[in-house]
Amino acid sequence: MPYTYRDSRPRSPPLPQSARATHSSGQTYEELKRQCQQKGTLFEDCDFPANISSLFYSEKPPIPFVWKRPGFWQHNEWLDIVIDDRLPTFKDRLVFLHSAEHNEFWSALLEKAYAKLNGSYEALKGGSTLEAMEDFTGGVGEMYEVKKAPENFYEILGKALERGSMVGCSIDTSSAAESEARTPFGLIKGHAYSVTGIDEVSFRGRKVQLIRPRNPWGQVEWNGRWSDNSPEWQSVSPSEQKRLCQTVLDDGEFWMNFEDFKAHFDKVEICNLTPDALGDNATNKWEVTVHQGSWVRGSTAGGCRNFLDTFWTNPQIKLHLTKKDDGQDECTFIAALMQKNRRKLRKLGADMLTIGYAIYESPSKDGHLNKDFFRYHPSKARSKTYINLREVSDRVKLPPGDYIIVPTTFEPHQEADFCLRIFSEKKAITEDVDENVDINLPEPPKPTPPQQETEEEKQFRALFKQVAGEDMEITAEELEYVLNAVLKKAKDIKFKKVSLMTCRNIISLMDSSGNGKLEFNEFKIFWDKLKKWLSIYVRFDSDRSGTMSSYELRSALTDAGFQLNNYLLQLIVLRYSDDQFQIDFDDFLICLIRLENASRVFLALSKKNREFINLNINEFITLTMNI
Repeated sequence: MPYTYRDSRPRSPPLPQSARATHSSGQTYEELKRQCQQKGTLFEDCDFPANISSLFYSEKPPIPFVWKRPGFWQHNEWLDIVIDDRLPTFKDRLVFLHSAEHNEFWSALLEKAYAKLNGSYEALKGGSTLEAMEDFTGGVGEMYEVKKAPENFYEILGKALERGSMVGCSIDTSSAAESEARTPFGLIKGHAYSVTGIDEVSFRGRKVQLIRPRNPWGQVEWNGRWSDNSPEWQSVSPSEQKRLCQTVLDDGEFWMNFEDFKAHFDKVEICNLTPDALGDNATNKWEVTVHQGSWVRGSTAGGCRNFLDTFWTNPQIKLHLTKKDDGQDECTFIAALMQKNRRKLRKLGADMLTIGYAIYESPSKDGHLNKDFFRYHPSKARSKTYINLREVSDRVKLPPGDYIIVPTTFEPHQEADFCLRIFSEKKAITEDVDENVDINLPEPPKPTPPQQETEEEKQFRALFKQVAGEDMEITAEELEYVLNAVLKKAKDIKFKKVSLMTCRNIISLMDSSGNGKLEFNEFKIFWDKLKKWLSIYVRFDSDRSGTMSSYELRSALTDAGFQLNNYLLQLIVLRYSDDQFQIDFDDFLICLIRLENASRVFLALSKKNREFINLNINEFITLTMNI
């Protein structure tokens, strides 16, 4: 099937009208402009001042910079970047990006806005064409090594241009000396070409696949087959030449046989644009869905599949593929995982993390997939490699169905915010597996009348009386003594100590009369809970060290009746784990007590669908003090 793209130049996508203002004043560009016009002054940007801090965060070059006046999308949202027009110069020349024309400043001003977005000019070092294309368009990038490209590579490029995607290509260099070197065929090594068209032409009774690169210099062109003056064009009708906009001009744009293109070029980069960045005249558009998330040490930073014990704790996103591609049996989508704000954090010593993802077929059951699932089920697709780039992306084809995407860092315990974007040919549905919170707590049993107590219950009452005395009530201090005495005799747990604060929390949970003590029936109910919680803890303290890994907390809490989302788990881990991501029994116990106390109060106060409660200030303080 031929693919035709007839525009001779790539068009800049329109800026969406929903860009978020980022200036510290809260004012948009138009508001700041109007303010300066009213005052009759030139704008000076206090957020990105004309001094050394805006140029570098670590380097201190001995150059006296002079700032002179000449006379975007990031992490899935459009940003309104406001700058003034002061630019760094040395000896009356622009230091960084500049145009050949000395009175042309649009590129330098664009670069300044990009430097402000990332914190400084120095933070732009080591970037890529694809990264910049994404930030200026909101698109998602793909990179192909031409010699290893898939069989349907021509079709992929055709559809990309059909959708208004930005396509670039380049030839690798083996040394710095080769950069910008010209080959005998008129191509420039290490040079960023754009691709402006792809088509098929009738040549001597057969179809020939052609592709049209463009040298941004506006001159210096390919001189091989199908170049501007090549004899092949003599066998093509004038109408075909006109349709292909074929001209004999040294304008930097030229046609090539696709086989020659694959032989001479090494890399192709595609920036697939989102629907909001495309004009209405685009032939086809991607369907886009986005998920924001975080890797947090001790709870959701599980690392890659090599680390099975923690891999399953990573965020999990369910993907529903319901519609096949036109004329195909599978569904095509691009999964792009981006780590956020790493350039901006360079000044604090943060480097790019090594990231990737894996995709699994979803089982019929809902909820977060556990360790055993990943132990026995291989992935259906995954990123080609784990790499320390800002974004990794791959094109995937899978049959219709439900899948789980697991975005990860390579090593466990590495923290970062991330953005996962799915660009699909047909509409796909995604949902966060971990966003639901569900509490399943059994109602406490009703007290057994003394005359109906079993022999075991009578012995338990006698024991309670020994500790409580004649008033048959236990204080926090007495409870502390009993619990530590009993737990120290337990053989299956390495135990330190239950604290007095934990015992006070226990009484807060169980004290229905409000006298700050536990009566027999309250103590008996708590004792049953304690046995259950102790058995859960022992099960997850696999090495009998007396501590439980914070990564196991999700499963332990589920067994106790608490299904929590990633955000709540992160808060709990930060509160109850130590610097080695371990939780001892006392902290596990107080965590469960507070969770149950908060849950029971919420369920008692909630109305109708049990999703919300209304509290005045007195009720709120009373509630939080008790929890």
